[in-house]
Amino acid sequence: MNVKIEKLTKVFPSRDKKGSEVRAVDNFNLEIPDGKLVCLLGPSGCGKSTLLYMICGLESPTEGKIFFGDTDVTDIPSEKRGVGLVFQNYALYPHLTVRQNIKFPLENFKGDAKLSKEEMEKRALEAAKLVQIDGLMDRKPGQMSGGQQQRVAIARALVKMPKVLLMDEPLSNLDARLRLQTREEIRRIQRETGITTIFVTHDQEEAMSISDMIVVMKDGVFHQAGKPQDVYDDPVNKFVANFLGTPAINNFEGRVKDGGLYIGDERVLDVKGVGDKDVWVGIRPEGFEVSSDGKLTCELTGVDVMGRDISVVCKNKASDAVIRAIISAENDVDPKSTNVRFNVKPHKTYLFDKNTEERISFT
Repeated sequence: MNVKIEKLTKVFPSRDKKGSEVRAVDNFNLEIPDGKLVCLLGPSGCGKSTLLYMICGLESPTEGKIFFGDTDVTDIPSEKRGVGLVFQNYALYPHLTVRQNIKFPLENFKGDAKLSKEEMEKRALEAAKLVQIDGLMDRKPGQMSGGQQQRVAIARALVKMPKVLLMDEPLSNLDARLRLQTREEIRRIQRETGITTIFVTHDQEEAMSISDMIVVMKDGVFHQAGKPQDVYDDPVNKFVANFLGTPAINNFEGRVKDGGLYIGDERVLDVKGVGDKDVWVGIRPEGFEVSSDGKLTCELTGVDVMGRDISVVCKNKASDAVIRAIISAENDVDPKSTNVRFNVKPHKTYLFDKNTEERISFT
């Protein structure tokens, strides 16, 4: 089921008379392809959960439309949209067994959709097998780990055979090891079922690793959407470039003069087609090459050996943050040196307008 969002806006009233309204989602447009896993990604408070709840029907939009396929579902109640929702805190009934928790949504089916006890049992077992908890059907949530409880929550959402599966930060309550394992399971389940899945997270590594498409948001506003690697390689603005990547992109104040990019007094790169101006310069950690005659000089503060790679930690007067360069361990960097010199890779270097922070293309 493809999902289409047109000019969607959600405004919350002020909590007091002196405060202003809060535009949690602002004129949002997006089309989510059928059968894809899409991550809504952005910092806390950017409106991604509000957007998810409007798609689900738990929140009503102030303006705009939501379509499932060709059907306008904007005013259709949540229970009639054919969605499954997985909450951050699992939301399981502690007094019910796993079997009863999974079957619970089926017991609310009415009329022609009502199922027999045998059919409910069959579908509950199929959903449990899909998330690999069919051996735990008689346990209660309190007898299970966080990862197992999350699987129950996913099975409960899937048992309804939803058109769209919605997940609101489903891994945030798990420890690091369980997060990795469970996100791999979510990806496997989504591929096996082919259900269009919308996944909310603030963790860019999580989003990059499992999604077919990421949607980057800030302050309720759409910034960029696309395949994870495409968005990482081709950010439209400084915010997107900064938000994606571990370690984060390195930012410098720079200027373009006579077709050259200067960081401080050093001309580090030719940038044809850009007029003379002050710019922000973003260089990915993997965009540095150590060279004895490199064009960018930095003050060396440390060398972290990570096995296959080395993290060179340094400073530059044009940046107010620590610079991290990730280079191959085959490079020889003397940690006792005062300075280190780099050449920068053009395809890992980005220019942004000093005022608007929009990307500036160069050749």
